[in-house]
Amino acid sequence: MHRLGFGAMRLPEDRGQARALLRRAVELGVRLIDTAEFYGPGTSERLIAEALHPYPGGLVIATKGLTHPPDRWGQQGDPGRLREAVEGSLRRLRLERIDLYQLARIDPTVPATDQFGALAELRQQGKIRHVGLSEVGVDQVQAARKIVPVASVQNRYSLADRAWEPVVDHCQHEGLAFLPWFPLGAGSLVEAGGALVEVARRHHATAAQVALAWLLRRSPVMLPIPGTSSVAHLEENLAASALRLHDDEFHLLASM
Repeated sequence: MHRLGFGAMRLPEDRGQARALLRRAVELGVRLIDTAEFYGPGTSERLIAEALHPYPGGLVIATKGLTHPPDRWGQQGDPGRLREAVEGSLRRLRLERIDLYQLARIDPTVPATDQFGALAELRQQGKIRHVGLSEVGVDQVQAARKIVPVASVQNRYSLADRAWEPVVDHCQHEGLAFLPWFPLGAGSLVEAGGALVEVARRHHATAAQVALAWLLRRSPVMLPIPGTSSVAHLEENLAASALRLHDDEFHLLASM
């Protein structure tokens, strides 16, 4: 799999542009597209199906759901709502089974074991192939794995935001994929100066490319999912996979 995926949160509002962007990502070798029922809500999943269905072999479509309705954040739900979310994503994506389904957040008002159990049941029913978690600590990953196999963790992480370092290390030790969201720090890294700009100059690259290359060097289980609404920016991001940082550059950036 290409070690850079594509995050579909920022698809263009123009449907034609969105379809062109998704198709270009696949042409360039992207094999993981990450979306969610609450992007839109539902719009991102529908656009992915419009652009890419029937899906080419080897393409993994990952989506996320919540135990509360995505359009009514104040109302909490239960595992029944999570099952409804999976059924909705299956319809919108035109799938019989979701390759990677991620629990976007653990609902603190519902026992976590009930939520993990619902995912285990959906997996046993063949509606989910792999289960992922998002915004979780090591203890929550361990608790979930007692109930259902966990394939991946998606937490906010970037060169400038490394609060989840212990989770990255745990995923590497356990062989779980780690999908950092906001891998460019919501754009802040692109505007950063100092060491990042200097390393980018040495490699005739952009700051964003260096920041992505740092993530790929950080751990072999790292699978960043930068998103964009621009084909040019997509191509720039994916070119980062060919950039190789020297040891001194990696450690210099890590000390920022």
